Amino acid sequence: MGGKKSRGDGAVFGDDEIGLVCFVEDGMTGAKVAKKNATAKVLSSELVLRTRVFDVQREKVVEPSGVTATRDIIVHPGSVVVLPVLADGGIVLIRQYRHSVEQYLWELVAGRRDGEESFVAGARRELREETGYTARRMRLLVDLFPSPGFLRENMAIFLATGLKTGAAEPEADEKIEQRIFSLREVERWIRSGKIRDGKTVAGILYYAKYFAKKK
Repeated sequence: MGGKKSRGDGAVFGDDEIGLVCFVEDGMTGAKVAKKNATAKVLSSELVLRTRVFDVQREKVVEPSGVTATRDIIVHPGSVVVLPVLADGGIVLIRQYRHSVEQYLWELVAGRRDGEESFVAGARRELREETGYTARRMRLLVDLFPSPGFLRENMAIFLATGLKTGAAEPEADEKIEQRIFSLREVERWIRSGKIRDGKTVAGILYYAKYFAKKK
């Protein structure tokens, strides 16, 4: 293992983590994501809707298969997800009301990138705001497209360790509770359907498969 390296945004990574983080930082966010290795020919493009969270773009394209189609695409600036793991292996989850599905959900810490901030800076900010924790180490677990059928969004899921407690700073429209779970308990909740949030299921199961210490 190599030594630790730091970036200007305060992130600390091991040598084996630098390339992983660069993968999501270099031209893979929001509106840029579809232009990475793009092969479709865009015949026309118009902005249909602009909101404070996302845009809706309508594009007429000739796709690689030869199909000509009109696609309505939600363009998102990119999002971060954080899986906070304590020294004893406990996992911090949060619970909040999600009006789009009309129910409370248990989730990993998450949020959209703020302006041009890096993914790792966004992950640190969301972790502090929603839980009060700060992390000595952030490591990229997985980088994915959450719903590529209509959503142009890049989502980066980070593992946060070396946690230090602090005061949460939720936004005015957020009411969040948090709880510490064992990995086994979270996996049981996923199997039983108590945890239904997609990014949380993906992040937890990826961590359990490839990163968690086997006992």
